[in-house]
Amino acid sequence: MTIVLVVLVVLLVCAVALASASVRVLREYERGVVFRLGRVMDQRGPGLVLLIPAIDRLVRATLRTVTLRIPAQEVITRDNVPVRVTAVTYYRVIDPIRSVVEVEDVLSATMQIAQTTLRSVLGKAELDTLLAERERLNESLQQIIDEQTEPWGVKVTIVEIKDVEIPERMQHALARQAEAERNRRAKVINAEGEFQAAAKLAEAAAVIEPNPVTLQLRTLQALTEMSANQGSTIVFPLELMRALPGLSTNGVRAPLALERQTPAVGSDQLVLRGWAP
Repeated sequence: MTIVLVVLVVLLVCAVALASASVRVLREYERGVVFRLGRVMDQRGPGLVLLIPAIDRLVRATLRTVTLRIPAQEVITRDNVPVRVTAVTYYRVIDPIRSVVEVEDVLSATMQIAQTTLRSVLGKAELDTLLAERERLNESLQQIIDEQTEPWGVKVTIVEIKDVEIPERMQHALARQAEAERNRRAKVINAEGEFQAAAKLAEAAAVIEPNPVTLQLRTLQALTEMSANQGSTIVFPLELMRALPGLSTNGVRAPLALERQTPAVGSDQLVLRGWAP
């Protein structure tokens, strides 16, 4: 009786061992590649998968998107500026059989391809391009890495440049360059303003020229505006004084001067001084 019980226990243990060796459960995001005597049979999953013990072997592959952080890479740009660049890559397996058969380790292989491509692409770009055109560089990186990993059944969906570290001396140089650029723009804007103002003055002169009375009225208005401060002295060229109404400047040896004086009683008055011949 004891021998029978021992045999039953042994058979039960063997059955459990065989069952555990022949049954696999795959999650929704997992697929299994079945090898039978070393040959690829098919792709299975998700759910319950039955295998032949000691004959079949199952290799799992995940279909979820994997976040691959590319460590900082030392890159020398096209204009010979050393920078440290970090990036991140998102990929997923779309063909489990090829991801198992064609490459030993998908994660490691994709990492090496991403690092090499990052240094190669960014080394062909200038620093200004690297800082200002990241979207274009991201698209180029994604396309190149995806083409290289496609035979492995891997789809690279996104590549993003996270950070670009510039040496401190280059930061100072970039700051000086930005300041010079702002000064240049300020001078250009000022010159454009002077040009537009000169054009408007030319148009105004063309309108005033046919009518001398208009020029005289504008001169008097300018005198009133410039004499707003007390004790001010305004010197006018001889040609401008000829435009004043009722004033003859024939034979005057020096420019005329207009002074603002405040009498003891009464309002302010303008006094015109000059020299007679």
